[in-house]
Amino acid sequence: MARQTKRVSSRKVKRKVPKGVVHIQATYNNTIITITDLQGEVLSWSSSGSCGFKGRKKRTPFASQTAAESAIRRSMDQGLRQAEIMMSGPGPGRDMALRAIKTSGLGVSLVRDVTPVPHNGCRPPKKRRL
Repeated sequence: MARQTKRVSSRKVKRKVPKGVVHIQATYNNTIITITDLQGEVLSWSSSGSCGFKGRKKRTPFASQTAAESAIRRSMDQGLRQAEIMMSGPGPGRDMALRAIKTSGLGVSLVRDVTPVPHNGCRPPKKRRL
């Protein structure tokens, strides 16, 4: 009995996406930039760590600028021209990433801060007694 195997194409399909969403997640230790289309499917992503920065250098504004330029370059190859920007987190690289996106030639239609803010959140821990 001969077993038939399926042939699966492993080539990525380049699609033309004129409008998308840039998600910037800036933590204290790293900056992650993800570019999606309007349905939420990822077109490209980059982070300070994936650009070759290690340790304390990942948190610098220059590292986040490099990550933003890398992600934008890859998504503009897929036809991205206009984008909305969603920023999240308190990290030091968020402003520099935004500046890098604006100077890259990508049209920015909206900048929104989507950092989660607690509405009185969790109960704080007990006071320390010494």
